[in-house]
Amino acid sequence: MKFMNSVFSKSRLLVWLALILPTMTWAQTDSKPNIIFIFSDDHAYQAIGAYGNKFAKTPNIDRIAREGALLSNNLVTNSICGPSRATLLTGKYSHKNGYPRNDDTRFNTNQTLFPEVLQQNGYQTAWIGKMHLNSLPKGFDYWNILPGQGRYYNPHFISQPNDTTLYKGYVSDVITQFSTDWLDKRDPSKPFFMIVGHKAVHREWSPALEDLGAYDDVNFPLPANFYDTYEGRKAARDQDMSIDKTMRMKEDLKVNVNYDKDYLYKHLDPEQKKIFKAYYEKISKEPTEKNLTGKALIEWKYQRYIKDYLATANSLDRNIGRLLDYLDQKGLSKNTVVIYASDQGFYMGEHGWFDKRFIYEESLKTPFVIRYPGVVKPGSKLDQLVMNIDWAPTVLNIANAKIPADIQGKSFLPLLKSTTHTAKVPWRKDAYYHYYEFPEPHHVFPHFGIRTDRYKLAYFYGGADSWELYDLKTDPSEMNNLYGNKQTEKLTADLKTRLKALMAEYQDDEALKILQTAKK
Repeated sequence: MKFMNSVFSKSRLLVWLALILPTMTWAQTDSKPNIIFIFSDDHAYQAIGAYGNKFAKTPNIDRIAREGALLSNNLVTNSICGPSRATLLTGKYSHKNGYPRNDDTRFNTNQTLFPEVLQQNGYQTAWIGKMHLNSLPKGFDYWNILPGQGRYYNPHFISQPNDTTLYKGYVSDVITQFSTDWLDKRDPSKPFFMIVGHKAVHREWSPALEDLGAYDDVNFPLPANFYDTYEGRKAARDQDMSIDKTMRMKEDLKVNVNYDKDYLYKHLDPEQKKIFKAYYEKISKEPTEKNLTGKALIEWKYQRYIKDYLATANSLDRNIGRLLDYLDQKGLSKNTVVIYASDQGFYMGEHGWFDKRFIYEESLKTPFVIRYPGVVKPGSKLDQLVMNIDWAPTVLNIANAKIPADIQGKSFLPLLKSTTHTAKVPWRKDAYYHYYEFPEPHHVFPHFGIRTDRYKLAYFYGGADSWELYDLKTDPSEMNNLYGNKQTEKLTADLKTRLKALMAEYQDDEALKILQTAKK
C-alpha cells in the first residue's frame, strides 16, 4: 500500500511538473528574451517599402514592420557612421562618448557599454560585420568584424584572435553566414544578444551579382527639389555632396573602370569580374552614345545612383530574410526580439544630394522597425521623437537589466507597449542634434539644432555663422528658411530657449559657449 501511494504521489508530481514546467520556462525566457539588432549603413528610410517607397524591394524589412512596430520619427544625434555606432553602444551624445567624427580616433571602450551590462545579466553577446570604430569590440563574447569600411566582394574579417582573414563571396551573405553559425554554436541555456552590422548600402554601392540591373526597367522620378538653388541657406549652398559635382563617374557609377588596376574591383575573382564587367561596360557606353551633357547627364547620374543603391539594398533585405527564416526554423521567433535600423538617414537626390550629415529630415531621420512577439502589437506605429541615444536603454529594458546612470537616453519600451494610448506615457517634446565633421569630406559646416513635432531651428557655425528655421508642417522639404521673419520672432525666441535648455540637459558645454556668441 505504501508502494502504491508512493507511485501515485510520483505520478501526480510528474503530471504537475508537466503542466507547470513549460509555464516556468516561458516565464524565465520571456523575462529575458533573445535580441537581434540588425544595423545597416546609410540606408535611407525613404528607400524602404514600409516607409512608402513603391519601387524598393524590401519585403523582409517590411515584414518586421508589419509584425511589429515602425518608428516614423526615429532621429539621430549626429548623422554620420562611426559616431552613430558609438552612440548605439553608449546611449550617449558624441560629446560625452568621445567619438564626434569619422577619423583616426580610437573609440574609447573604457566607458559603460550596454552589451557589458547584458553580459552581467546572463546574456551571451556577439557583434558580427561592420563596426567601424577604430577599436576592437568590447562587451562581446564573440565577434568577427570588417576592418574599417570593409568591401563588398571577397571581404576581409578580423576575428577574436585579432587575425585578419579573407572570405570569398558577397559581404552581406558572409555576414549572415557568420551570424547563423554563431547562433548554432551558442549556449542554448542562455539568452543571446547579437548585433549584425551590415556594410550595405554604403558608398560605392556595389550590388550582388544576382542583383545587377534589378531596377533597370524603372525610370525613377526626380525629387521635387532635385534642382534646389539653396536660396537663404548658406551651408546648403556650400556643401560638396551633390550628384552633379561630387558624385564620381568611375568610382561611384562604375564608368570606364579598369578591373585589373582600380582598387575597388581588382580583388574580384575571374567569374565575379566577368559578370560585373559585362554589366557595367554596357552602362559605361551610355553617356557617350547618348551624347549626354548638362541636365541630361546629371539626371543620368541620378538614375544610375538610385538603381545601384536600391540593387545593393536588395541583398541586405534578402539576408535579413535569411535570418528571419533561421529563427522560424529553429523555433526561436516567439522569444526573439528583432530590430532593424540604419546608422543614419541618407539623401536619395533630395536637394540634389547623396550622403547625410545635415540636420534636414532625410539625414536626421533613420529607419527603425522592431518585432517583439507578445509585447508589441503587429502593425503599430510610433510618431514620438525617439533618438538613437534611446536604443541602448530600450534594449536593456527589454532584457530586464538596470539602465546605467550615465546613459543619456531613455527606454521607449513603454511607448511600444502602449501604442494605442501613448499620450499617457511621458515623453520628450524636443530633440537635440549636434554635427561636427568639417571641412572634409563633404564640406558640411558644423551645426547644432532642435527638432520639435513641427519646427526645426539650427545654427551653422565654423564659418557659415547662420541660423535656419523651418515649419515642417507647411514646408516638409525644408526649402523656405523662415529665420529673421517678423512673424516668427516669438517662435524663434522660444525655440532658442528650448535649445539652450537641451544643451544644458545633455551637458554640451562646447555648444553652450558657441550659442552665447552666435550671430543673432
